[in-house]
Amino acid sequence: MKSIEVEGRTIEDATSIGLKQLGKKKEEVDIKILEIPSRGFLGIIGAKQAKIKITVKDSPEKDVENFLKDVFRTMNLEVQIATEVETDVIKVFLEGPNMGVVIGRRGQTLDSLQYLASLVVNKERDKYLKVFIDTENYRQKREDTLVKLANKIVFKVKKTRKSIALEPMNPYERRIIHAALQGHPAIQTYSEGEEPFRKVVIGPKR
Repeated sequence: MKSIEVEGRTIEDATSIGLKQLGKKKEEVDIKILEIPSRGFLGIIGAKQAKIKITVKDSPEKDVENFLKDVFRTMNLEVQIATEVETDVIKVFLEGPNMGVVIGRRGQTLDSLQYLASLVVNKERDKYLKVFIDTENYRQKREDTLVKLANKIVFKVKKTRKSIALEPMNPYERRIIHAALQGHPAIQTYSEGEEPFRKVVIGPKR
């Protein structure tokens, strides 16, 4: 958690200065008073200034929400955002009238949002938090489609005894293919190529 120490004529002045430096609202931080300004004759503030320590509260789900709100505002999209935290995973669920734009071609836009949100939330964080973003149950639908594709390719490979390379996929989708066919008695899978054109190859076991 990020902390800074700030001085000001009063506690209120120091707080205002610190919040501006951090770009945070008062409810997003914890404030600890380190030094109270000295008061002289008739209560006039003396030479000694107020000193406080401001610590940003650890709210990774809020960081993700704020990031996505900024993105959707720029895209001129109306999107409702719901988040929940489970151990080391932040789950984000999106709703709105234009979710096809958010998903993108084969989920590319959704994957990009998830990747960028992960960078935002894990910046200056010691313990890594995984970010999962979904809308309209796209992730599960895509997984079902990939599993069906894998089984369809298995049928062709067994028939022709030749390996078949699938289209390039991201690491998440490749893992789905590998997991779906793991332990198959007659089929093996492996990945080849360089990102972002790396693809899964399904072939007969030798």
